[in-house]
Amino acid sequence: MIEMKDVSKWYGSFQVLTDCTTSVAKGDVVVVCGPSGSGKSTLIKTVNGLEPFQKGQILVDTVSVGDPKTNLSKLRAKIGMVFQNFELFPHLSIRQNLTLGQVKVLGRSEEEATEKGLKYLDRVGLLSQKDKFPGQLSGGQQQRVAIARALSMDPIAMLFDEPTSALDPEMINEVLDVMVGLAQDGMTMMVVTHEMGFARKVADRVIFMDRGAIVEDCAKDDFFGAPRSERARDFLAKIIH
Repeated sequence: MIEMKDVSKWYGSFQVLTDCTTSVAKGDVVVVCGPSGSGKSTLIKTVNGLEPFQKGQILVDTVSVGDPKTNLSKLRAKIGMVFQNFELFPHLSIRQNLTLGQVKVLGRSEEEATEKGLKYLDRVGLLSQKDKFPGQLSGGQQQRVAIARALSMDPIAMLFDEPTSALDPEMINEVLDVMVGLAQDGMTMMVVTHEMGFARKVADRVIFMDRGAIVEDCAKDDFFGAPRSERARDFLAKIIH
């Protein structure tokens, strides 16, 4: 579903990604972790072209992300993205947030978009909030709406960029529960997160990054059981402690 080969990126003379190679098969859940500033968010944003890269190749469902001829808007419509800070439109109701992209990008009728949007809003447990505005919801609720909005576009894969890092501790589980459900339903997912409990529960593989490079890319049990690199062992000792 997602294939990355020797992907490198620079900001000016500073290299933020170095020869990153990995792949995500259909239905796989891959957790990307590592210390702050290791390139995790940058890596996941190159998948749908939100961050351009200067070297290497990324294929999503056989479409080349870096090819100038690729219609990135069309590609992004197929890949759901959930950010740290929800990115909902504050002046639109929850219902309008759910339907706007479907109507504008996918060309659905208002009726069809509403039906689809409310179906997913119900799935994340927030159907009763459909006429409220984002500012009237808690952070955890807003993030669940953001997930419902992404799902309404019928994505082939979902990218999550630290979806719980802006939330109060008691709100984290309500978002993770939705993500666990998605994983169990077979959604292809790349998740940047520090939530190691989530990784242990649903990840198929763990990618560990440090200084812009993929240091480990292995099965979840191997990563938690006996990470090969000293850097990963040190990271796990701190975060699990």
